[in-house]
Amino acid sequence: MRREAELEPYFAEAASWDLDRARQASRSARFGWAVAGIACFVIVLLAGALMLLTPLKSVEPFLIRVDRTTGIVDVVPTYTGHAPLNEAVTRYFLTHYIAVCERFNYATAESDYEECGAFQTPEENEAWYARWNPSNPDSPLNEHKDGSTVSVRIEDVTFFKRASGIQNLAQVRYLTMERQGSGAVGPQAHWIATIEYAYGKPSSDPKERLLNPLGFKVVSMTREPEVLSGASTARAQATQGETP
Repeated sequence: MRREAELEPYFAEAASWDLDRARQASRSARFGWAVAGIACFVIVLLAGALMLLTPLKSVEPFLIRVDRTTGIVDVVPTYTGHAPLNEAVTRYFLTHYIAVCERFNYATAESDYEECGAFQTPEENEAWYARWNPSNPDSPLNEHKDGSTVSVRIEDVTFFKRASGIQNLAQVRYLTMERQGSGAVGPQAHWIATIEYAYGKPSSDPKERLLNPLGFKVVSMTREPEVLSGASTARAQATQGETP
């Protein structure tokens, strides 16, 4: 009995030590689960932040310019569609638009169609698609399936200012010259195109931006034959006679 009494403090101390180890293990487990829970919460927050940032991701093209004399390299500022452009730039876009959209050559028809579409609003592109649709009997693809071509010569560009002071309307006078598939000269016609235009933010599509870097858009266009009279008719006939 005395021997067992002497061992009781030892057993009590051993039990206390074992209890401390169990409590420590329990505290470690709780701490580990807490850390794991916080880590999962942070991961969920990061995933949500990435999902929110995904629509903001965009590709911004830029142009690097090198001075041929000094070798200095700089980045050309990107046009955002807000700075005013002078009349010479608009005149170029109007004449280029008419020249590309009104001509026809089967070899370049596809590229001309795409380039013309880059300068038009979605509404104008719908009409443009209907005009070029092969199911349309008047489609250029059907009218010139015999191999004939149409070239364009710009004659004049006139700008108009509205009563509100806004200048977004112009008339382009041009001549279309047809050549038959056999090489013979076909009919010629004078036209007047009335164009309402606007400048907007350039497209984010690299291919369209390459064709139209300044965001020039044709809002609407109507064309009608030009009626010449008097000296204008004689001058036009003389000019047509000089056309090869």
